[in-house]
Amino acid sequence: MGVPFLHISQQGFVDLLVNRIEQQEKTFVVTANPEVVMQANENPTVKGYLNQATYICADGIGVVKAAQILGDSLPERVTGYDTMVKLLEVGQQKRFKIYLLGAQKETIEKTITNIHKNYPNVEVVGYHDGFFDWNNNHIADDIAVLQPDLVFVALGVPRQEKWITENLDKFSKGVFIGVGGSFDVIAGTVKRAPVIWQKLNLEWLYRLLRQPSRFIRMLVLPRFALKVFSLKLRGQGTAK
Repeated sequence: MGVPFLHISQQGFVDLLVNRIEQQEKTFVVTANPEVVMQANENPTVKGYLNQATYICADGIGVVKAAQILGDSLPERVTGYDTMVKLLEVGQQKRFKIYLLGAQKETIEKTITNIHKNYPNVEVVGYHDGFFDWNNNHIADDIAVLQPDLVFVALGVPRQEKWITENLDKFSKGVFIGVGGSFDVIAGTVKRAPVIWQKLNLEWLYRLLRQPSRFIRMLVLPRFALKVFSLKLRGQGTAK
């Protein structure tokens, strides 16, 4: 698929990141779905962002199934949302400090309110919505001073990966992870698929039915499928 996915379970990945936090090892995480895979294959700039990542995880059943077809099976999907929530759960025990970047002002404020409610021991040391002058802001400088354990970036792909890549050298520690629309779910402005839909690997369909505007984005899936079967015919694996 052209992307070197980490072979790890959801819980194993959370444990790995917690260890990185405790060892104060700077970490850049990309959770990549088929859309990200295709962007990386078609856009050298996006590919460059992914090349800077410490870990790339399979965020989507499409990626997991594709890896299976290509003979390089992944244990399960490792989503940005689930990773964020599980890290908040651990943070409740270990009193992690976090910084949030992205989304609408109202959304990020609701996200923080719900984090304070559900994870009172997690300290939100700072935040900024997703609307700022890209070339003239002090966000990275503020984060460097605050030194949070976790920085959740919800700017959408590939802006969140671009932001992390361009600013990572300014930080000495912390896990930086792009989480897409996770703030919307935590804030309650977007409802996540019921568990039964998740277990049936139909969360993508649920989101499409709830948000028809996502249809244009879904058009990448046939191209992704064609790429996977083309790689299969040529005998190439996941990271080729």
